[in-house]
Order: sequence, then structure tokens, then C-alpha cells
Amino acid sequence: MANISKKSNEFYKRFKIQLDDSQNWPGPYMFKFIIKNNSEDLDKLKIIFSDYECNCKIKSSDKGNYKSISFEGVFESPTEIIDLYKKVSSLDNIISL
Repeated sequence: MANISKKSNEFYKRFKIQLDDSQNWPGPYMFKFIIKNNSEDLDKLKIIFSDYECNCKIKSSDKGNYKSISFEGVFESPTEIIDLYKKVSSLDNIISL
């Protein structure tokens, strides 16, 4: 697990290359996040993805302390993926997987 907000420009450059090499674009991609169950950040996360046609799945942890959230959809480019990760990184209580 890594908090994307701590990532450097070098990380994003390597990630873009990996995304470019992994498939043709536009193409499918799944974002995965973890938040505390009582966090208000779920609504903020949904707002970030509201402009995209995504399937959103939410699953609570066994003890109910955390939620796993995934957004799956078709995206235009690796740049779009990275831009979304950067927007999410502005939210303090979200862990990107």
C-alpha cells in the first residue's frame, strides 16, 4: 500500500510508462482505495469520480473499521489515470492501492 500523495514526479513518470506499455488506450482501469469506515472522505472520493462512467464497489472490512472502494471504468489515457490519483491524493484519509 502506498499513499500516492507521497509519490514523486519520478514515480508518476515510471507509472505513466508502465500504463502506456500495459495496454492500448482508451482502456479499462480499476482504482482501489481504503478509508476508515467513519470517514467523510467517501463522499469526496465519489465526487472526484462523478464525471466518469465507473462501477463503484464498496466493501467493509471484517471488523467494520475500514472500507475498500474500487472504481472501474474505461479511461482515455495514462495521463487521465495519473491526474485522478493526484486529485485523490489531496484527501488526507485515503490510502491508494
